[in-house]
Amino acid sequence: MRLDSFKTVVGSTKNRKRIGRGHGSGHGKSAGRGDKGAGQRSGNKTRPWFEGGQMPLARRLPRRGFTNIFRKEYQIINLEDLARLDMNIITPLVLFDNGVIRSAYKPVKVLGNGKLNTKIDITASAFSASAKLKIEKSGGTAIVQ
Repeated sequence: MRLDSFKTVVGSTKNRKRIGRGHGSGHGKSAGRGDKGAGQRSGNKTRPWFEGGQMPLARRLPRRGFTNIFRKEYQIINLEDLARLDMNIITPLVLFDNGVIRSAYKPVKVLGNGKLNTKIDITASAFSASAKLKIEKSGGTAIVQ
């Protein structure tokens, strides 16, 4: 089958607009651009978000909230994650190697969800009060890096 062998269906093709070819064409005088203004002039390009001089949406909507640029993003782990590792000495590098955290260089915070049965010495950036209590109760130490 070849492309030139297809039969065109009536109404499937439209005649193109022949703009600025006199009044008889239906697109004479101002060539469908309206009267006066930037849109009628040649070389006019409006940005896709331009709303015709109306107050733009980005400026109409209220701005809310506040972003603290000094906020510290912690990688969070729980005691149950540490118990699953079954190791005595845990550092951020060990956690990274075992796939518990995504980066060995970002701060790590230990939270107290879960139980500890063995003695664990853990080094992290921060500990919750309950995590520190449970680690020390099990005979381990919580070292702040």
